[in-house]
Amino acid sequence: QVQLVESGGGLVQAGGSLRLSCAASGGTFSIYCISWFRQAPGKEREFVAGIRWTGGTTYYEDSVKERFTISRDNAKNTAYLQMNSLKPEDTAVYYCAATKSTKSTYGLGNEDRYNYWGQGTQVTVSS
Repeated sequence: QVQLVESGGGLVQAGGSLRLSCAASGGTFSIYCISWFRQAPGKEREFVAGIRWTGGTTYYEDSVKERFTISRDNAKNTAYLQMNSLKPEDTAVYYCAATKSTKSTYGLGNEDRYNYWGQGTQVTVSS
């Protein structure tokens, strides 16, 4: 079983930056991809960014592509989401998720692809 623990959320003014961390433990050797999702109040959870654990290929949702950067440190079993130029519409609970599935009917941007989830961390961007 993979356990995921997020940290780094908080309150920031528009235009500011935050870095989220996702520490993974337990069976991390077989992780295929770790991604970040977010859920704003009254909205469905949406994909933000993902990274393949081996190789480091990255994927981004269009609205964050020029502002957010996902990375990972395999030695520390940790994934990061660097968020710059934050906007009030980025306010949400951010979740990291992991999948071991190398093949699936669900794409990497679909939450049904992921079997392991963290507890979430709140990001609030004030205007």
